[in-house]
Amino acid sequence: MKDVLERRSIRKYTDEPVSGQDREKLLRAAMAAPSAGNQQPWEFIVIDNRETLNTMVGFHESGGYHMLGHTPLAIIVCGDLERQLHKGYWIQDCSAATENILLAAQSLGLGAVWLGVYPREARVAKIKYLFKIPESTMPLCVISIGHPAETKKPSNRYDESRIHHNKW
Repeated sequence: MKDVLERRSIRKYTDEPVSGQDREKLLRAAMAAPSAGNQQPWEFIVIDNRETLNTMVGFHESGGYHMLGHTPLAIIVCGDLERQLHKGYWIQDCSAATENILLAAQSLGLGAVWLGVYPREARVAKIKYLFKIPESTMPLCVISIGHPAETKKPSNRYDESRIHHNKW
């Protein structure tokens, strides 16, 4: 429970690389996510090439991918549209995989942030082109991951007024 409540979006990283062992743990966590009909429509692109990460910085129209210029690792979470049993559930399935990566990063002492791609058509097109993603596969998000160079206090977002019992 502690990892869930203390997880924050981290956008500043040290130069220390993320180990191969930690990368595998992150991807194992992703693939442990629930999925509709157990179809597991996810695919992952692991990026640690500095030139590629620097290129991706410009893919966000208002500079929201700036941290990719300093992160040692990013993972693109994609959904294989041909592997989904129920149309449209790839979004929930890949979102669950993404959250598992974020929580695993927290538990490993890493920092991470979820960067939206889908449904922004320009971002989707740029990511698909750069990584030669097949037409039947859709990039949902990019996760920037590294050893944190910033510390953020836990955020208390609990709001009793948003809880409804047995009816609205």
